[in-house]
Amino acid sequence: MANSASSIKRAKQAIKRNKHNSQIRAKVRTFIKKVAHAVEAGNKKEAKGGFADMQKTIDQAVNKGLMHKNQAARRKSRLSAKIKAL
Repeated sequence: MANSASSIKRAKQAIKRNKHNSQIRAKVRTFIKKVAHAVEAGNKKEAKGGFADMQKTIDQAVNKGLMHKNQAARRKSRLSAKIKAL
């Protein structure tokens, strides 16, 4: 349990940041799944449109420090290759 005023404040900030970061991570996962489902369905137009949105959200997550840049690059590369293969 937090005792000092500063530790109480830090605990509140941690909760707030955790909530915000969780929302961003969930958004990234959702966009990745949308593109993956479009690729599986063979819908190239939908996959390309979703890929642009996905790329933007992934880059935002990297800038916030929520995802490693190499992981982001790997995910974008693999999905891009799948879209090109359609």
